[in-house]
This record gives sequence, structure tokens and C-alpha cells, in this order.
Amino acid sequence: MRGPSSSHTAGSYHIGRTLRDLLGDEPVRASFTFDPRGSYARTFRQQAVDLALTAGLLGWPITDKRFASAPVAARAGGLAVTFRVVHIPGAGHPNTVAAVLAGRRGGSLSARAESTGGGGFVVSELDGWPVRVDGKAFVLLVAARKGGRPGLARLLPRHPDLLSEPSWPAGGAGGLLSLRLPGPPSPALLERLSSAPDALTVRTAAPVYFIQRGRPLFDSAAAALRLARRRRWTLGRTGLAYEAGLLAVPERDVAAELLRRAGIMREGVAKGLRGRGLDLQLLRPSAGKIWRTEQAGRLAAGGLHARAAARAMAVMHVSNSRGVVVAAPTGGSAGVIPGVLVTMIEEWKLQPGRVVRALAAAAAVGLILAGRATFAAEVAGCQVEIGAAGAMAAAAVVEAAGGTARQAADAAAIAFQNAMGSVCDLVQGMCEIPCHTRNAVAASGAFVCADLVLGGYRNPVPLDETIDAVFACGKMLPAELRCTARGGLAMAPSARSLPNLRRRRPA
Repeated sequence: MRGPSSSHTAGSYHIGRTLRDLLGDEPVRASFTFDPRGSYARTFRQQAVDLALTAGLLGWPITDKRFASAPVAARAGGLAVTFRVVHIPGAGHPNTVAAVLAGRRGGSLSARAESTGGGGFVVSELDGWPVRVDGKAFVLLVAARKGGRPGLARLLPRHPDLLSEPSWPAGGAGGLLSLRLPGPPSPALLERLSSAPDALTVRTAAPVYFIQRGRPLFDSAAAALRLARRRRWTLGRTGLAYEAGLLAVPERDVAAELLRRAGIMREGVAKGLRGRGLDLQLLRPSAGKIWRTEQAGRLAAGGLHARAAARAMAVMHVSNSRGVVVAAPTGGSAGVIPGVLVTMIEEWKLQPGRVVRALAAAAAVGLILAGRATFAAEVAGCQVEIGAAGAMAAAAVVEAAGGTARQAADAAAIAFQNAMGSVCDLVQGMCEIPCHTRNAVAASGAFVCADLVLGGYRNPVPLDETIDAVFACGKMLPAELRCTARGGLAMAPSARSLPNLRRRRPA
């Protein structure tokens, strides 16, 4: 993804790209509305929501180098995009967006969507009908005339596992048939449906993630540890098997993808430490200076922990310069795992197999959190972003050091326990202050948590219960402390008066 935020940048991009698909036409007008009570309303320009939605509507890859110029390209191509902050009735998520699109050939749609954290999203309403389009499969949606469901159903593929029940809005006419497919619908099927007298509209959308064709091996840390104990696996080996089974692909394919992402992490560290071509808004790049000072032996303590911290901060410099990073698990926490992983690769000389298993161990912790809670700081504070990254990184350290699955889970748990209650109080709505230093501290702390467990600390509160407590605590936080820049450090006079460096630079 491109930084700075997976909720605001990646999730928004996925919404724009999916709405373009559902429109089935080249968009010429798009209006996006954000609720004033949510995070989008406060941060949509600072965190590039406007750029991301527009790039998605244009059909560009999120990593496209033209990303920052998407509004200019849209205007040049005849696409008018507007943004407004107005109350959205029933908006239950802080990252809710209402959209109205018009196409060049006369197509149109209205929709509501939510960016759910970590780049995830859901289109929850389409033309007044409730839907669930989440980018995890090819989707075929057929709006039916009243009483037209049986006739349309006869035209659809006979596959009971893929055909979902239609929704029939109270008091409305017609309904919506929804089909999730492992591949794109055939032109013949689309032609049959489009010409059917009972069909009002036929819409399709491609997935934005790998399609999940298999079933999960576990849904909790307890289940993962039982599986690991039975198979005599580490947590990394267990996580690798989970991903391969869920995607129905060989483990070597998962390993190749993890190594590709490790390469992006290494590139981010290197670029951030070089310090050239960065474009932060509030901070001046400092990771490279910290790195050089440590190398010269002029820090108070220095060592591996300081180098991991500098590497983590370097990636955050890249992310907030709208560079390409890995959401690990989010854009706001994108520095922690690279800082830890690259430190282990370069200083422990990790071979590719151990790199894969370390990342798979981190992923196992992340997927457990995703199932039990959320990655969105807008919902539960910074503890589920940078706190989660620190927990995932601690598990990766234990894996790389040869620890057991139980030890990896316990290291993740105590990392979470020490991030409990962490608020999201980003200064001026940007993922820079205090996000950069929090990523650095979490990267350093991942080694401490791993060492505590490997050294003999016995964690009394298991990972599942810890995650549940973190989520419950996060939901108690007021909206001011959940990515709205209305509380905490964001309200300090010095923070509010910081000049925006990007605005001072020549266009």
C-alpha cells in the first residue's frame, strides 16, 4: 500500500476501486460524504483519503507513482470528484462514507461503505439495498423486480455454497440477489442476466485481496496452540499452514509472497535511513541521524534495540511521505515489524526459511486479533495498531530465536498488555506525532518481551483473553481519543501550533 494509513489510504482506495467496478462505467462524477462525528471528517485530507478514493475511481494500482496527482489527473480526464462533511443517518462506523457516482454512458449508483481497519472495507449498502461486498471474492449483484427472484435464481449457477440469500428491504419493491464467485462471471451469464425481464441492474466487482477458497485451521490462540502441540509445530509453522489452507495454495506460494513483502520492508528501511526523497508534513526525517549516531557509539545505550527503533522510524518516514510500505498490520504501525525483521535478518543472518516463519508467526497473531477485535484505531485506539504490531513482532522474535508456539503467543500477550489503553491522538490528524516514536519503541520492546518469555517469565493471562481485554478497553475510549485529533497529545498547544512543512514547500 501507499502510506500513511491503511484505514484512510488503503481502505479508501479499495472502496473507490470497488465502486468503479460496481458502476460498470467510466465515472464522470463522484460525490463522497463523511459524517462529522467520525475520523474521516477530521483527517480525510491529512491522511490522503481524497487521493485514495480518486485513485481507486481512476482504476490505478494503489502503488502507482502518480498517486499524489490523482485529483489533477481526474480533472484532466473529465472526472469531477467532490467531498463534503454532512451527517450520515445511521452511520455506525467512524470510517463511514456515503457515495454517489455517475458514469459516462449514463450509469449511476449510490452506496455506503466503511473502511474497517488494516486496509479492509465493506460496501454495506448499494442503491438502497443492504449488501456485503468486502473484496474477498468476485461478486455478482442482480437487482430484481418485485417478485422476480425465482426467475433470476433459475439463471444463476447451481452452486449452493456460493449463492447467498437475497435481501428484501421492508416496504421496498424488488430485492437484491448476491453471488460470491471464485472467478469472474462468464460473459454468457452476464448476457443472460442483463436481458432477463426481471433484472433491473446487473453489477459485478473483482476482489482486491487473495480469494479465500479454503477453511481456517483455527480461530483463536488456544486453538492454534492445540494444533501446534499436536503437530509439534512452532507458531510460524502453524501460521504458514493456516495461510496455505485458507487460500488453497501450496505453502511454497505463501512463502514466496511473504519473502516478497519482506523485500518491500527492507527497501522501506533503506530508503528511510537514507533520508532522501522524503516529504513529511510535521517532522523532519531523523531516523538516519539516529542510526549514524548509534553507529558512532554516541548514544546512551545503543545496541540492537536502538537500531531496531531507528529502522522502524525509517519506514514510518517513508509511509508518511506516501511511499510504498507493507501494512503490518496497518499503515500507522507499518514500521514495527520491518524494524524488527530487518534487524534480525542483518544482525542474526536469518535465512529465507526463518524469515518466512518469523513473518508467519507475526501473521498468526494478527489474524487472531482480526477475528476477535479490530485493527482500526478509530474503533479501539492505538493499542490495536501499534500495540498489535508490537505483539506480532514479539512473536516473530521468539520464532526466529527458536522458541515454542506457546512462548511466541505469550510474548505477544505481554506486548499487548503493555500497550493496553493506548490512545490514538495523532497530532493535526497525521500519522507522524507520536506515531513515529511509538513505532520505534514498539520495535525495541518486541525484543524485550521475547527475552522475558524466553528467559522464564510465565504469562498468567493468555493471548485470547488479553486481546478480548484490549478490545473492551478500546471501546471504552471516547471518540476524542480514537483517531479524531481531538484529544490527548493532539490538543497540546505546541502540537496544535506546529507548522505544516509540506504546505511551505514549492508546489
